[in-house]
Amino acid sequence: MSKAAGVPTVRISEIFHSLQGESSRVGLPTVFIRLTGCPLRCRWCDTPYAFTGGENRPIDEIVAEAGRHGTRTVCVTGGEPLAQKNCLPLLTALCDAGFDVSLETSGALDIGDVDPRVSRIMDLKAPGSGEVDKNLPSNIPRLTAHDEVKIVIADRSDYEWARGIIAEHLIAERCQVLLSPVQGELGPADLAGWILEDRLPVRFQLQLHKVLWGNMQGK
Repeated sequence: MSKAAGVPTVRISEIFHSLQGESSRVGLPTVFIRLTGCPLRCRWCDTPYAFTGGENRPIDEIVAEAGRHGTRTVCVTGGEPLAQKNCLPLLTALCDAGFDVSLETSGALDIGDVDPRVSRIMDLKAPGSGEVDKNLPSNIPRLTAHDEVKIVIADRSDYEWARGIIAEHLIAERCQVLLSPVQGELGPADLAGWILEDRLPVRFQLQLHKVLWGNMQGK
């Protein structure tokens, strides 16, 4: 829907300025544009408030607000951003405006039409998430060195699944792979130990924003 005929809009849950808590951009001051809606229901989702609500906003207005924060790095996240068709023109508009843009996506929806200037941070769902069957295998061959894969690990079984899919699809040869533990379920040292023991070609990560602010909305 549009506020006016011919004006593309995107349903936005929130726009805020914070430090990137994940990916290779961890620690960078970043403008986050969180889109409303998600077809998945991961067991440990920390943004259920973004499933519904929000406000339809014109793309040019969103880009202008991102620019007011004085930060070049922008992350489009959700929810699941690609569940909205106008996410694609939003990403292109942000790139055209000179931002360094990343997209956080579940990997359950086709990433093939995303502007090639965007770094796609694809979250493969391990069995412990309850949504492993939503992974879209055809997305994996589309990954490039400009992209990243994130896998959240709840237990040893999730880790072994991740180790297997990384090897089967040669994902670490395509792009960076990041493994992180489910907060409160898997000890970070346990996951770090497994990675080191197997010499797995991945990056271990904690969610920096949760270390700093917990689950505070808008952080």
